[in-house]
Amino acid sequence: MEVKSRHHLRSDDITAIREAVADHLGVDIDGDTFEFVEFVDANYELVLVDGEPAVFYVDDDEPFLTVRGANDYEPETGIVTVDAGAISFVSGGADVMRPGIVEADSAIREGDLVVIAEETHEKVLAVGRALVDGDNMVGDSGKVVESIHHVGDELYEFSG
Repeated sequence: MEVKSRHHLRSDDITAIREAVADHLGVDIDGDTFEFVEFVDANYELVLVDGEPAVFYVDDDEPFLTVRGANDYEPETGIVTVDAGAISFVSGGADVMRPGIVEADSAIREGDLVVIAEETHEKVLAVGRALVDGDNMVGDSGKVVESIHHVGDELYEFSG
């Protein structure tokens, strides 16, 4: 991934990021340095918190935690939990299907960004966009979360 530009964020930008992530996921991002990174050929921008890729923007959306950020800061809301059988698929970038889901936050609305975690250790495997409300995610068939970012992809592997 080729970096187009990178700069440290001002305190008002940092406050906006912290508030948005707190609203979406119920976590407080605590860091000393926040650096904005823009890429040449990617559909997202990244925010490094203390040098770690913790937050990203997808399609000009609100800031949201990356997989690494979600594992560092442990979201309280916006979580879709999958069973052990779904781990290899979700980790590989597959969209999330209803049969693999064991639980979903009822506050999730269609179109929201969500974190996808596995049930045993509660580790986040991916970030995706909800295709249905959280109350309608558990079931027998159908795709319910479109994968955007997952363990092992370019964003996950990026190092500041």
